[in-house]
Amino acid sequence: MENVHTYPKFTPEMKATHKILIPNMAPIHFEMMRAAMEDEGYHVEVLGSGGHAVAQEGLKYVHNDTCYPALLVIGQFINALKSGKYDLDHTALLITQTGGGCRASNYIHLLRKALVKAGFPQVPVASLNFSGLEKDSGFQLTLPLIRKIVAAVFYGDELMSLANQTRPYENEPGTADALVAAWTRRVASQFDEKKGFSKKDMAANFAAIAADFAAVPVTYTPKVKVGVVGEIYVKYSPLGNNNLEQFLHGEDCEVNLPGLMGFVQYCVANMAETVRLYGGSKLLELGSDTLMSWLTVREKLMIAAIKKHPQFHAPTLFLDTKKMADGIIGIGNKMGEGWLLTAEMMELQQTGFENIICAQPFGCLPNHICGKGMINKIRTIYPRANITPIDYDPGATRVNQENRIKLMLSVAKERLGQSGGTPPQGGAAEKVPVYGGMEVPAVHVPGFAEKLPANG
Repeated sequence: MENVHTYPKFTPEMKATHKILIPNMAPIHFEMMRAAMEDEGYHVEVLGSGGHAVAQEGLKYVHNDTCYPALLVIGQFINALKSGKYDLDHTALLITQTGGGCRASNYIHLLRKALVKAGFPQVPVASLNFSGLEKDSGFQLTLPLIRKIVAAVFYGDELMSLANQTRPYENEPGTADALVAAWTRRVASQFDEKKGFSKKDMAANFAAIAADFAAVPVTYTPKVKVGVVGEIYVKYSPLGNNNLEQFLHGEDCEVNLPGLMGFVQYCVANMAETVRLYGGSKLLELGSDTLMSWLTVREKLMIAAIKKHPQFHAPTLFLDTKKMADGIIGIGNKMGEGWLLTAEMMELQQTGFENIICAQPFGCLPNHICGKGMINKIRTIYPRANITPIDYDPGATRVNQENRIKLMLSVAKERLGQSGGTPPQGGAAEKVPVYGGMEVPAVHVPGFAEKLPANG
């Protein structure tokens, strides 16, 4: 008879006895999520380990044909368990599962096998998912925890966006980062007091965050504006993308990372779209649309708070971003980041970020199709689109990645010089128009699909 290993489960009792380790994907967001889980009684640590050692650790226990994010996440977990910092009999791991056709849904099985191989068979793995993949998991997403996690994602998106718009121009280096840290602590403190996640509290916080960043003394000078899209892990994770944001800031760029909530809304919207396209439960469609409406109300509050300060570019409403896929890519294309990846590149083009880095991990076929595969189609509409796909995998060197980015930036800097590069005069302060003087089209141009060539 085949000897099948029985993996330990995370039980409800472990909430009080185990420390839960979480891989760090989006540093700002995940720190607030950690606070939300701590407030619900879990003992949580977001891992900060990185560097070459993590990838090498992952290669020992995961086949190198596996997608790069899985290799890094598993390597980071095992690297932490080997560090000696944790009581292995009272440590658990938490990993997300998307529930879609992407291999991310299978990371948990790869991780459990790797733990046995590495000599940690007693360490349980809990699943964070909204699709019921691990029905017997002791890690429960209660309504209060879900509300706090949603709030944390919105706060993280606003802080990330405003910090990226402030950091290149701040008179005192480090001011934007200090504000991010202060607001992260403040939100965590509010969660402790059972505050910060109601609609009223979120509206007040959105307004206060925007006001704090608007008060930062800045000097506006022309900058190359770079958008970053791609697979969700390498898009946000400094470990996954070799500190891409930091590198771009060092190259004197203004960076735009579309928010993490966009991916959450994409997953929610796809449930209803699946029913509309292929049939299924009308109750699921109704639930998906209802949840989308609930999220959209809060998204509009955040956007409105940012728009009160004209020096800032407010994120595009998700439902408008979704329309940007019309005539470009089908909404039924929803493996991995699917149509959202293409729509985000369209959004960046329409809002003045013509320079785009598409971060693609090895083994992520959806990203190669919806990212690299859509570049020529996007250029038929936006001929100035300066899009560079960058591959991230164990064999790709940081030097080669940065050299490819520098080639893209050289084109962008040349264009910036050709546009004059002189801040306009007038008003209370010298400022460059938010998008370097570009005429920005409406968020969605009805019928712009007609601009495509006849062969599609």
